[in-house]
Amino acid sequence: MKFVVNVFILLSLVACKDAVLPKPKALLSLEYPTAVYDTLDLEEPYLFQKNKTSEVVKESNHDIRIDYPLQKGSIFISYKPVLNNLDSLLRDAQNFTQKHVVKAESISEQVFVNSENRVFGMLYEVTGNAASQTQFYLTDSIHHFVIGSVYFEARPNYDSILPAAAYLAKDVKTLMETFRWKK
Repeated sequence: MKFVVNVFILLSLVACKDAVLPKPKALLSLEYPTAVYDTLDLEEPYLFQKNKTSEVVKESNHDIRIDYPLQKGSIFISYKPVLNNLDSLLRDAQNFTQKHVVKAESISEQVFVNSENRVFGMLYEVTGNAASQTQFYLTDSIHHFVIGSVYFEARPNYDSILPAAAYLAKDVKTLMETFRWKK
């Protein structure tokens, strides 16, 4: 009996050749369909291209919401006419982004200029557990001002929403690049 126990112990020690290693940390891998865009031309003083998988909801006056059911997120867009108040509109847009500093790890700013179509603005990308990961504003500096932000139907947990946030950030960039003021 003692011999059998010793053989069993010996075999169990020899049989384990590979060291046990903990699994590496991994990120959630979600795949979304390749974006295909078409022009959104509502009764607004602007137009742009939007992802065909999104759904547009008219909120009030000149406010719209672009819903992304697969990502459980939305892009909120609000239009304001410029009436000798461009400074205050710009300040409000910048202050809106700064409200996220408390939860944000970092906020990167990217200036946007399309001189040919008189579209100027700023794109803010927020990393961390902030309520909105992407925000922007666009203006022609004379008549029109648009502010937009991305929100998700979930408590802000940056690691969990990162794939969806990246997908919507790409759509926001396309929106900005294709944005035009109507005459």
